[in-house]
Amino acid sequence: MKYLQFLKRQPTLTLVRLIGIFAILFVIYLIWSPGMEITDGRHDLRKNGIWLQHGWLGDDSWFQRNNRNKSLFRNEQKVQKLTALLKSHGVKYIFPHLCPSSPQGQIAPVDKTQTELFLNEMSEIEVLPWVGGVFEVHCFPASPAWRRTFTTSIVQLLKEFPQLSGVQINIEPLPSGHKGFLLLLDELRLAIPGKIISVAAYPPPTRWHPFPNVHWQKSYFQEVAKRVDLIVPMMYDTAIKTTKFYRHLMSQWTIEVLNWSGDTPVLLGIPTYDDRNSGYHHPEIENIRTSLSGIHAGLNSYEVLPKNYFGISLYCEWEMDAEEWRFLKQGFGVKN
Repeated sequence: MKYLQFLKRQPTLTLVRLIGIFAILFVIYLIWSPGMEITDGRHDLRKNGIWLQHGWLGDDSWFQRNNRNKSLFRNEQKVQKLTALLKSHGVKYIFPHLCPSSPQGQIAPVDKTQTELFLNEMSEIEVLPWVGGVFEVHCFPASPAWRRTFTTSIVQLLKEFPQLSGVQINIEPLPSGHKGFLLLLDELRLAIPGKIISVAAYPPPTRWHPFPNVHWQKSYFQEVAKRVDLIVPMMYDTAIKTTKFYRHLMSQWTIEVLNWSGDTPVLLGIPTYDDRNSGYHHPEIENIRTSLSGIHAGLNSYEVLPKNYFGISLYCEWEMDAEEWRFLKQGFGVKN
C-alpha cells in the first residue's frame, strides 16, 4: 500500500522539482548581464572602418542598371559631407563597394573623374575598394585562371589610382579550409607589394549558429590572418532571436578573433542594417547597440587592449541613420 502511495506522489514531486529548476534558471537569466555599457570612449582608437555603397566609385553602367541618381554621389559637397562625418567618428578605413566581379575575374569598373574626386577628399583615410562576389557564381578561387584575371584586374585599378591604399576581398559564402582562397591571397601579396590586403572574414563556429559554411575554424582563420594586413570578421547574420545571447556571442567572438588573429590588425564588423524577415538577421537583436555592448564586455576582459585591436567596422553606411550615428558617438566614440 505504501509503495502504491509513493508511486502516486512521484509524478507530483517530479513536476514540482522541474518547476523549481525552471524557476531558478529563469531568475539566473534575468540577472545575467552579458554586455556592458561603456561611454567614456576607451575602446575607440580612431581607427574604425565602414563599408560604403557602390555609387561612390561606380561607373555609369551601375547607375543605369539600378536606376540610381548619380547626383547623390557625383557631387563634391556630398563627398565632403561624407568625409567630415567619417572623420568625426574616427573612421580610418573605408570599403567602397566594387562588386561583383565577372565570372571571368574582372572587378567592377569605376568612374575615373568621380574616383579621383573621392580620393582627393578622402586623402587622410585609407580607401580599400571592396571586391569579390558570390562564391562559385562570380568568384572561383579554386581556378588559377580566375585568380590570375582577378589579381590582374586589381593591379590595374591600383596602378590607375595609386592613392588607393589597397583592397578588401569579400567572397561569400567562403567555406572554411578553402585552399584556393589562400592561394589567391598569396598571389595578391606578390602582385601588390606595399598595398593593404584586407579580408571580410567569417567569425568562429558557435553553437548558437550551427552553419559551417559561414564560419571559419581556428586553423583556417589563422591561415587567412597571417596572409593579410587587416582582417574584418562579419559578426552578424546569426539568426539569434534573444538579445542576451547575441551580446554574449559578440563578447565571445571579440575575444576569439583577437586571440586568433596573431599580430594582424582587427576591425570587429558590426550590423547597422535592417534585413527584416530574412530569417538570418533580426534587427531588433542584431544592431549597433547590442553589438557594441557585447564588444565592450569582451574588450573589458583584457587588462590591456590587445595590440591588434584597431576598432569596429560598420555594415553599412547606406543604412546608418542620424540616431545610429548619435548612438555611436555616445556609446562608443571618443568625446570631442
